[in-house]
Amino acid sequence: MIIAGLGNPGTEYKNTRHNTGRLVLEIFHQKNDLPDWKENKKFKSLVCESKIGKTKISLFLPETFMNKSGEAISKLIKSKKAAEDLVVIHDDLDLPLGRFKISFNRGTGGHRGVSSIIKALKTEAFTRIRVGISPKKKPTGEQVVVDFILGEFKTKELEILKKTAKKISEAIETIVKEGREKAMGKYNSL
Repeated sequence: MIIAGLGNPGTEYKNTRHNTGRLVLEIFHQKNDLPDWKENKKFKSLVCESKIGKTKISLFLPETFMNKSGEAISKLIKSKKAAEDLVVIHDDLDLPLGRFKISFNRGTGGHRGVSSIIKALKTEAFTRIRVGISPKKKPTGEQVVVDFILGEFKTKELEILKKTAKKISEAIETIVKEGREKAMGKYNSL
């Protein structure tokens, strides 16, 4: 099972909304006290390999920019069948902050990182954990949206995200141990 947290590399992007996937996967990594991240130039990613129960997992933080996430992911996933064991965590402006949804075999939802992965893998048949970043009033207009997603989380928003990340960590464990269908049934109704 491969779990990838999408975002942009570099400290200047660390706490931006567009880095939600990376932030959530880093919280999962800490919560489970997993081995240190190792840089893997071949995969253009930071990598951590471990197990949950008896299942081998590989965590990946692509070191490509968001819109080129497919470049890193395609180095790991070599077939459509292998893509079915991929879990991609990313920000979603269509969901409110504090909510998340697990989906499988869905379109991009306008997310360029996901679009890059679908294009590189030539399939939509992988699991996505879409993490809400939207405030009560969703921003509109292209430049306003770009400024919002590349903006940093406020302190209160980060606290909400950290609470959500704990639930997402449980959902990831459910996906690994019991399968995506079970996780979707349990967590998509929250």
